[in-house]
Amino acid sequence: MKPLHVVLAVLITAIWGINFSVIKLGLATVDPFILAGIRFSLCALPAIFFIRKPDVPWRYIIGYGLMFGIGLWGVVNLGIKAGLSAGIASLVLQFSAFFTILLGGWVFRESLTRFQILGMLIALLGLVCIIMISDGSVTLSGILLVLVGAVSWSVANVINKKASTPDVFAFLVWSSAFSPIPLFALDYAVNGNAGYIAFVNHVDATAVLSILFQVYPNTLFAYWIWNSLLKIYPVSTVAPLSLLVPIFGMFGSVLIFNESVPLNKILAVVLIVLGLAVGLYGQRIFNALTRSPERT
Repeated sequence: MKPLHVVLAVLITAIWGINFSVIKLGLATVDPFILAGIRFSLCALPAIFFIRKPDVPWRYIIGYGLMFGIGLWGVVNLGIKAGLSAGIASLVLQFSAFFTILLGGWVFRESLTRFQILGMLIALLGLVCIIMISDGSVTLSGILLVLVGAVSWSVANVINKKASTPDVFAFLVWSSAFSPIPLFALDYAVNGNAGYIAFVNHVDATAVLSILFQVYPNTLFAYWIWNSLLKIYPVSTVAPLSLLVPIFGMFGSVLIFNESVPLNKILAVVLIVLGLAVGLYGQRIFNALTRSPERT
């Protein structure tokens, strides 16, 4: 990747990492689906009235909006609300890189390498370490929900790649319009009016700032750049950059919520990040090492 693109990608991963703690702040007073619904409402409005629809089939726009808005962030919000810490949620969600590789292998006929398989096995050991954490920052339901979100993110990545639109920002804005109504309907189906009444009565400045951060720097800016990179580079090239997200995510959770970081949590971070590194960079490093003697 070009140096400027690498710098932008690192900035994006920092925003995404901190965003998990920002989400947790918003969830203190707003229901998960309502929080996501407001986020994507503001992503779509008023921009959709000023930005022309991208020249891609509706199935890609609708599919991306549903998978990204509901399958990813609606479900991840639920996982954090179910007791998963912001730092651990940011870590578990990175399994989307492996799910993207698996989906890419099926959709784009990209074959798996031995390093990708090894990386997945190492990362799974990290997931086992997370499951064994007993300091109150981990719940099984939270882990499962965030893993569902990781699968949804990988599907959204593949949809974006299949859409292959040059109008990346327009694609994000228009797809966001298909997330809010299902999210609001899901919250009503689960909680009735309670979530909306609580929002009106208890929303505070922290929740408003949480929503604004999620909408503008985290979604409209960061995903615009991310999807642009996906359009320029192969999925398997962009996905590795997400390994920085849990580092920033854990840092944000420690900074904002004073999350404890015992040895088993550090081990989980190391194993999952190492697994991502091996799975996504291992083949390139091996090829470089095996070619170097020939050049000398």
